[in-house]
Amino acid sequence: VQLQASGGGLVQPGGSLRLSCAAAGRTFSRTAMGWFRQAVGKGRELVAATAWHNGGPYYADFARGRFTITRDQNKDAVYLQMNNLTPEDTAVYYCTSGDTAANVRDGRGDSWGRGTLVTVSS
Repeated sequence: VQLQASGGGLVQPGGSLRLSCAAAGRTFSRTAMGWFRQAVGKGRELVAATAWHNGGPYYADFARGRFTITRDQNKDAVYLQMNNLTPEDTAVYYCTSGDTAANVRDGRGDSWGRGTLVTVSS
């Protein structure tokens, strides 16, 4: 299973970005996908997770109300719409997938992408 994240970049505070993650390979066993992030000097943390049929979505407190996770089961893809970004959102964002939204939420996804860098700065 390969996950390819894209959509990162430089954005000003208050701006928006939409991250995308497409899966390739043995997708039939995967029912949940999500996003984590890791800022410099910090550990990896959950952003949001969702599942195709049940479970979730789950959001980190910092993401709730600003970020929205959506999925396209036909394309085996997940998206993260991020609004009202702040410099504290600067991080590498990783896509992950697993068997349940709860496992993905808890960092127990079985596949991880390389990540895409989001920089929020004026």
